Amino acid sequence: MATLDPATALRPTRRVVITGLGAVTPIGNSPAEFWQSLLAGRCGIGPITHFDASRHDCRIAGEVKGFDPLDYLDRKDVKRTDRFVHLAMAATRQALEDADFHITDLNAEQVGVILGTGIGGIRVLEEQQTIYLQKGPDRCSPFMVPMMIANMAAGHLAIHFGAKGPNSCTVTACASGSNAIGDAFRLIQRGEVQAAITGGTEAAVTPLSMAGFSAMKALSTRNDTPEQACRPFDRDRDGFVMGEGAGILVLEELEHARARGAKIYAEIVGYGLTCDAHHMTNPAPGGEGAARAMRLALKDAGLQPGDVQHINAHATSTPVGDIAEVQAIKSVFGEHAPRLAISATKSMTGHLLGGAGGIATVATALAIHHGWVPPTLNLDNPDPECEGLDFVPHKGRQMAVEAALVNAFGFGGHNVTLALRRYSPA
Repeated sequence: MATLDPATALRPTRRVVITGLGAVTPIGNSPAEFWQSLLAGRCGIGPITHFDASRHDCRIAGEVKGFDPLDYLDRKDVKRTDRFVHLAMAATRQALEDADFHITDLNAEQVGVILGTGIGGIRVLEEQQTIYLQKGPDRCSPFMVPMMIANMAAGHLAIHFGAKGPNSCTVTACASGSNAIGDAFRLIQRGEVQAAITGGTEAAVTPLSMAGFSAMKALSTRNDTPEQACRPFDRDRDGFVMGEGAGILVLEELEHARARGAKIYAEIVGYGLTCDAHHMTNPAPGGEGAARAMRLALKDAGLQPGDVQHINAHATSTPVGDIAEVQAIKSVFGEHAPRLAISATKSMTGHLLGGAGGIATVATALAIHHGWVPPTLNLDNPDPECEGLDFVPHKGRQMAVEAALVNAFGFGGHNVTLALRRYSPA
């Protein structure tokens, strides 16, 4: 009697496609604005305006500009939610409208919300701590806890839009947004839901957050030239630049999307996640954990290294992290590695922490859809340890992208890679 290979027998067969995009970022408050800024190679990093940063070593960030939460929420809800929720709400409304997807009583239980954030409502926590110290415990807001806890963005999205399927918050530091997308992908593959709202959100440009990252010497101090501060793979990089924003996607099971005539940006075909089990903040030697995540995503997608044309790199502009990612890419792709177009979009947005994977996946879906890959800014003098790869320096490039990877790596040794490809009915 023939035996079944367990890996084959359990492999999900449902296909998952991206039908809606939402983006609130330092370089644009809609997917269209975000994409136009990527095309132009526009940097959104500048002096901090959210608070007085004069005493800080790092006084620059990628702030979302010209954003009014009242465009998306009523005044009462704005007062009762943190900025990371405001950003997620705006990007979700955009994504649902873009997908022309409506949640009703008939489909509510088949729509999940899986959202990532690394820090959550830290702005509220800092403000309430000040009130506590200055005025006492009886003056703290009764909304402090529900405004602060990380899962509240996912909770509020479900409440606001009526999604009654699985709802969870992924917190894996800078891998959170990509982790959430991968988890939503799996839910649809397994047939637990027909659609999911997913991605990442973060609003951590706050005094205490900036002070903490600065104390560990993780942030760039190129305060006089903020647009040149985030320089992935460059010899003169000196740390990452904090960013804020939200990147949200509507994922659907393919037949569900086709039945309602939805447009399709790209298909998600693979998800790899690993742990370095090495160090709180530093990557494993040689990027070993990142390499395993990429290999797993390729295997899950049924792709060979030579099938991939593009990578949206994690590429935070840190001295150690960029080198480890380059080592991982070379390890996985071998002779094909120099032929990859590798984009570091954080050079334009800064690092959105838990929101980074959402924005990177939006950028990659658009790259596949439009046949154009974004540039890596400020790559003036490539680090000798990062040479030998094509980082699309300074200007983006028109090219057909059939398959792409999105990398995201977080403190704690969390590694996530998503594999996307151009949608084909076959």
